[in-house]
This record gives sequence, C-alpha cells and structure tokens, in this order.
Amino acid sequence: MLQEESDISLIIAQIVQKLKGSNLYAQLERQAWASLQRPEIKLESLKEDIKEFFKISGLFPLPSHPAAPPEHLKEPLVYMRKAQGSWEKRILKSLNSMCTELSIPLARKRPAGDQKELLNKWNEMGTDEPDLSLFRPVYAPKDFLEVLINLRNPNYENGDSLSFRTHLGLIQVPLKVKDIPELKECFAELGLNTGQLGIDDSTQVPPELFENEHVRIGQKVLAEQDSAAAQQYIRQGSPTALRAELWALILNISSQPEDILYYEQLKTNVIQHDLLVDSLIYKDVKLTASNDDYYFVFEDYLYQVLLCFSRDTSVLSHFAYNSASPPKSYIRGKLGLEEYAVFYPPNGKILSINFFLSVAPLCFLYHEPSKLYQIFREMYVRFFFRLHSISSHPSGIVSLCLLFETLLQTYLPQLFYHLREIGAQPLRISFKWMVRAFSGYLATDQLLLLWDRILGYNSLEILAVLAAAVFAFRAVNLMEVTSLAAAEAVLADLSTLKVMPLLQIFLFATVT
Repeated sequence: MLQEESDISLIIAQIVQKLKGSNLYAQLERQAWASLQRPEIKLESLKEDIKEFFKISGLFPLPSHPAAPPEHLKEPLVYMRKAQGSWEKRILKSLNSMCTELSIPLARKRPAGDQKELLNKWNEMGTDEPDLSLFRPVYAPKDFLEVLINLRNPNYENGDSLSFRTHLGLIQVPLKVKDIPELKECFAELGLNTGQLGIDDSTQVPPELFENEHVRIGQKVLAEQDSAAAQQYIRQGSPTALRAELWALILNISSQPEDILYYEQLKTNVIQHDLLVDSLIYKDVKLTASNDDYYFVFEDYLYQVLLCFSRDTSVLSHFAYNSASPPKSYIRGKLGLEEYAVFYPPNGKILSINFFLSVAPLCFLYHEPSKLYQIFREMYVRFFFRLHSISSHPSGIVSLCLLFETLLQTYLPQLFYHLREIGAQPLRISFKWMVRAFSGYLATDQLLLLWDRILGYNSLEILAVLAAAVFAFRAVNLMEVTSLAAAEAVLADLSTLKVMPLLQIFLFATVT
C-alpha cells in the first residue's frame, strides 16, 4: 500500500514538472485557486478529502445532503446577502438617476469620427479635457462604511451574547476574527528572527547578511517557475528587480499571444462603444491621479486599464465566489423582459471613487499595457473585490474592520476609549486606508512591500493589522487630541512610515 502511494506521488510529481510553465498549468492552478474560495473546501484537510473522494467516486455512492444553492456558496449568512443586495440596488439607483437627469444613455455606439479620434489619442488620453462637471461619483467609501456600521445579525437581540467590549466598536456583527497569538502563527515569517526586505536591506545592514542570499534564492525560484515557491518566498519581501516577474508567476500571468489579442479586443470595444461609466472613470482619474505626486505620470495607463476593465466579461466569473451580483440593465424599450437583460457595465463592477488606486502602484512594475492589465485584473478577482462587497469572509471588508477594532480595543484599550469618547471612532479614520489597500497613503516602495505580503499569505488581513499598528505608533499624539479633526490631522500623512518595522513591533513585540 505504501509502495503504491509512493509510486502515485512520483507520477504526480513528474506530471506537474512537465506541465510547469505551460498555459495549461496556469489554467489548472487558477481553477484550483477558484475552488479553494468555496467555503466547503478546507485547505487543512484537502489531501485526505481528495483521497476519500477517489475511494468513493463511482464505486460506493454514499447518501448525501442536497447541494447548497449557489447563493449559499457565495455567502453563507442570509443577513449579509440581504445587505449586499440592498447596497447593490442603492448603487444602481444612483447610476440610473444620473443617467435620467443628464439624459445620457448607459451605452451608445460612438460615431465613426469619434472612434477615429479616440484611436489616434489612445496613448495620450490625459491631454483630453472633457467637461465632467455634471457627473458625480456613484458612491464614496464613507457611504459604504455607513452601510457596514448598520449591519446587524437579526438572530442577536441587543442584549444577547454581545460583550461590553464588542459594543465599543462601530461594527456590530458577531464574526470570528484572529487575536494576536493567532496572527503571530499565521504571519510567522514576519517574526523578529526572520530576515525581511523592508528592514534587513537598509543601508545600515551589510547586504551579505541577508539581502544577497535572498536575491539569489529569488532568482532560483524564477528559474524553476514554481508559483508555490514564489508565494512562500515573497512572504519575506521581494527584491525590487525581481518583483514584477515574481508577482506574475504567483498570479499565473504568462502573456501568451491570445492574452495580448484579448486585450486588443477590449481596446476595440472601448473605441467602438461609449459607456456612461467611462465619464466616471475620466473624472476619477482626472481629478485625483493627475494631481498626485506619485501617479500623475501614469494617467494614460490608468485610463487604458480601467476602460478595458469595464468591458471585460471574463471578470464576471469571479461572482461565483463573490457575495455580490453583477448589476443588470435592459435593452431600450424592453424593460423587465429577462431575455433582454444585460450586465452593466459588462464586467459587473460599478467603480467607486478613487478606484484607480488599485491600478496605479502596478504601473511602477509593468510598462506593457496588456501585461499591466492582466496583473491588475487577477489582483482584483483574487483580492481587491473583497474590499468592495459585504461578506463574512475573513479577508472581506467587514471582517477587516472588525479585526482592526478588536485589535485596538484589546491591546490599546485606553487609546480606543479616549478616541471613542471624543467622537473620533478609529474606524472612521482607518476605513479609507483598508478599502484602498493603503494605496495613495504609503510611499510606493512601502506599499509594494505590503502587497508582497498580501500575495505571499493570500490574505488581506494584514491590512487591518497595519491599520492598528499605525494607531499604536501614533498613540502618544492621539492621546492628546480632543476632536475627530485633530485625530485625522495626526494621521493625515502616512508617507514617511515604514511598513515592516510597524508590523513586526505590533505583532511580535506586543505583550499579550
């Protein structure tokens, strides 16, 4: 029996080795990753579950419960699903109201002259100055936060099973979040005794102590094209010169000819059709990115990526494990007839204000538009969508808010109580950091070090830990403030902060 298992393991290893680097391998790994998002699949028991499946498959059918409805797989908690549904209706209503007020269709075919003009200035769209004064953002992060604050589990009454500590925070839903001992175990590679890029590559540390060897290992990982090894490696940070290739390897982006062709098809769709959401994208980028010290040089890239993203129907596949559902519209004159319903926008995502911040940092790594686009799309369908939908997932924005508040209440109770008493609830300040994954707040080199760890741990929980660590770092100043405005002023500029020392001190030098 042991010999049989050993032979099978050897055969599997040989097959995997032959597949590595191929397009089929990337597809298989992407499909496996999508399967892991399903709540009934547990990573810790996956090997035994697969063995058991092979034993019983087709030979000894066992009685089983009926399959869970698709909406239960998207989000198991009914009240979360209802809240997400209400939020989606609110967003769609806002978009439709603007459409009616401005007498502008949701979509139209561009006249031939406009198509030619857009094609000619595709690489210099930032020079265009359309009048967008009548357009308004569909929603802002503060609107979304108010929805999360009002979330309640109807199975709990006001006095039931909720501790005093829980009532101190704005998030009032009973979800399980990690405490510091559990976070230490989860982020063990960030420990004080482990080398870290972001700390051990500073000018005061001789490169031969850590950096040189870390770069050598990274080059070996890339040579072997092993995405699992790359994910493990990047937990200690990625060398700047290797980051673009390592992220592409982890995300299974290989830029095959068909991928480049697909991007060109999306570009053609943008040129041929004008969507109402295009104006929202233009306004968002024009008002913010063009005036940003870090990102103004990438204005044209941002337009290209976001306009193509809005047309990309392949993004719809992530709704199989996203608690959200893509909004629908109807062909003119066919309102209410399901056979004439279409997803709008085609990718199913109505963008929030400053959404471009999810793309902008990637422009420092990728200069070829189709590769930049593929990386962003994969980052969104793996990670960033969870920051914009209501769910009970550990990396969802609700859990991140609760984790942040719980860490602060538990380990910095005096600070938390002081801020609460003066009307400066910490979450009202930190929410915008987390919902944007700190993009636009940290210096770019520090932001990329943070995103290294998101990819390495396949989790967004580190965003909540960093948010709590920032409050801990500024605690002395925050204890002196007497208003929300003063607290916001203390935390207004995060561009000088160093991410890794903050995380290490908060996780591994905090008394628990």
